[in-house]
Amino acid sequence: MTTHIAIVGAGIVGLSHAVAALDAGYRVTVVEQDAAAVLSSIRNFGHVCTSVQAGELGELAREANPIWRSLAERVGVEARVSGTLAVARTEAEEGVLEELAALRAPAGSEMLDGKTAAAMLGVTAPTGIRSGLRLAGDITANPRTAVAKIAAWVDAHERGEVRFNTTVRGVSEEPRLTLETNRGDVAVDHIVIATGHLVGRLFPELAGDVRECVLQMARVKTPHVMGLGPAVLTGTSMLRYGAFEGPAQEALRTEMQAIRPDLLEIDANVMFTQQPDGTLLVGDSHRTFDAAPPFLDERWSELLLGEVASLLGTERLEVLERWQGIYATSADRDLLRETPLPGVSVVSVTTGVGMTIGPALGARTIADL
Repeated sequence: MTTHIAIVGAGIVGLSHAVAALDAGYRVTVVEQDAAAVLSSIRNFGHVCTSVQAGELGELAREANPIWRSLAERVGVEARVSGTLAVARTEAEEGVLEELAALRAPAGSEMLDGKTAAAMLGVTAPTGIRSGLRLAGDITANPRTAVAKIAAWVDAHERGEVRFNTTVRGVSEEPRLTLETNRGDVAVDHIVIATGHLVGRLFPELAGDVRECVLQMARVKTPHVMGLGPAVLTGTSMLRYGAFEGPAQEALRTEMQAIRPDLLEIDANVMFTQQPDGTLLVGDSHRTFDAAPPFLDERWSELLLGEVASLLGTERLEVLERWQGIYATSADRDLLRETPLPGVSVVSVTTGVGMTIGPALGARTIADL
């Protein structure tokens, strides 16, 4: 009899487990409380930022990159090898890029002078770009469509199904491991709980320090012809990702505290990705809550938009949409992986890189069954 796995959550982490389980020959049922994925998996940049991760996240990111390429080929996910361009506008930022390029940059990386880096963004007027580091191999996906396409592929598979509008009420162990839902019970051999920041609804004892990190983001029109180029990171990004760690990063942090405390106040990661429809996904700020309020601070949004506008040499960006991103966060760990009951795996990415490492995390979990 084919092993049957139930997966709770149709975001990128849950669906990554589903793809890995189907590839391993298992039968898969995915259940999702909403009518479609509406949380963190569609509210992000779509940036598979392999090159700037370090430690275990770096290992997972490198494993996930070829899986993303496979999803583009066989599932039809809108994803392309865009690379990433990290731009420096101060001497301290340039020092971080030079340190990374000299010591830890992945193969194919290249330091660029300011003029070349600006030209990659279609920028001709002076905007203060001193230099850039081109990081090859990173992927940009369309977050609005990626998880929906993967869900459709899983549901069309001969051993897969996805049940939307299905709320899990609990898990029982006897006489057989069973997922109890509002649309009937599902008896299975293994259960994966991949519900992100909502993990506490089923297993409150595991929620612990898992909180909700909310972001302010926007979709804007490109201010000039840019082509379809790389994802773009700035100085604030250099303070967030593990690959940038080192003495130069600490010097940048000191500089930022002196000259841009407003960006540190909102825990900014000023960056954007370029989408095929000619728009940019721009963000973001970070703030942590036990239960996030829905309200956006316009001052924060204007600060983020102003930074990107300045980088691109335009007075103001035309905003098409604004939204609040959300993901699970923890002060103590980057990944939540627990087994609260025999046959039940709880998996959550507790830092904002679910799109980057999700496919590899799913593959590892299924391989360990």
